[in-house]
Amino acid sequence: MHQESVDLSQFQWLNEPQKSTVTRDSVEFDTLPETDFWQRTHYGFQRIDGHAFLTRLWDDFSFSAGADSVYETLFDQSGLLLWVDQDNWAKVSLENGPGGGTSGMLGSVVTINGYSDWSTTTLDPITNPIWYRISRQGSDFRFDSSLDGDEFTQMRVFHMHGDLTHARVGVYACSPGDSSFHVRFTEIKAGPSLWHE
Repeated sequence: MHQESVDLSQFQWLNEPQKSTVTRDSVEFDTLPETDFWQRTHYGFQRIDGHAFLTRLWDDFSFSAGADSVYETLFDQSGLLLWVDQDNWAKVSLENGPGGGTSGMLGSVVTINGYSDWSTTTLDPITNPIWYRISRQGSDFRFDSSLDGDEFTQMRVFHMHGDLTHARVGVYACSPGDSSFHVRFTEIKAGPSLWHE
């Protein structure tokens, strides 16, 4: 099924960064330090102050984008965010790993009723850019990733809780530590669900 470039003028910021540039076909910005999306589990803290550029998509869909990031510090991250409300959301991304900028943690977080989980696998070396895709079927979602923007591999299937009527999807990045980094998103596309492609 055909995916088309999205109209970025229909997107809105959740926690707008101080420095950003939005063109017809790309979004780039610098993260602020000590920003994150996480709720409670294991670490105890609650953070929903990461930067996200989101839009509403109705019915079943697939949304994808490529992220090109220059990470600075452990846990710097960029990818896609599915946002229902502060207690129900999910993200798929590459996070800067403990290897001094050479290795990353490719993974996802799904937050249900105010509690986050975290699933990762090591990506060494870090690949730039990397592409992500979110696909929807009703209240179920699938995360995929790609190293070339063409062949996507399934990462996770999950059920999302909450009222999905006003759910939003888009790109995100944040820096949980005392750091900042630059990220650029391109090839931002959407269309009918590619769940079974």
